[in-house]
Amino acid sequence: MDYSELEKEIEYTFKDKNLLQTALTHTSYAYEKKTISNEKLEFLGDSILEFLSSIYIYNHYPNLKEGEMTKVRAQVVCENSLYKVAIAHNFSDFLRLGKSERATGGQVKPAILADSVEAVIAAMYMDGGLEPVNHFIVKNLKEEISLASKNVGQKDYKTVLQEILQKHGDVNIKYKITKESGPDHNKVFEAEVEYNGKVLAKGKGNSKKHAEMEAARFAIERLKEG
Repeated sequence: MDYSELEKEIEYTFKDKNLLQTALTHTSYAYEKKTISNEKLEFLGDSILEFLSSIYIYNHYPNLKEGEMTKVRAQVVCENSLYKVAIAHNFSDFLRLGKSERATGGQVKPAILADSVEAVIAAMYMDGGLEPVNHFIVKNLKEEISLASKNVGQKDYKTVLQEILQKHGDVNIKYKITKESGPDHNKVFEAEVEYNGKVLAKGKGNSKKHAEMEAARFAIERLKEG
């Protein structure tokens, strides 16, 4: 396969193209073709990503406390962030998937795409050292890090809602996903929050967690109005 378009996207040209090919080889393909998958590269890439993102956060956000830095890193070094990176650089066009995995839309599954980013990070390190990897990570995640750092000190909406309602004594708060729609790579979830058996509010989001957060946010607004 010609990887020149992908190399242009990630701004790095591999000396050893086999490393990049392995990084984009899912276990389903490896099993079918009796070759090496990207699992071990993914393991290494995860550690490199945590290490370099930690250095960037430490150097660029001196006012954050240790616990806050940990929260920012956790929010950025996650499946959702890496999935966005993979989509932005068209990783799905270059993934090697087994027939069954491709038939079920594996090329757009967030977990598979996120894992491939970690594997490519490791392959890049093996091929060219830390410098090109650091460039790739910073360029692709600095905006996510900036956003996460701004929200790190704030309580999430579910926590705030619970604190508001608990002022009235013990409460029973439940979140329920009521609907899923859209293709696998662009799902929309709808959630509702119940307070002592009564629906307080509903919300939508591109993940179950986001939908629940939106439901909690609308519930808080409703309580403030009412």
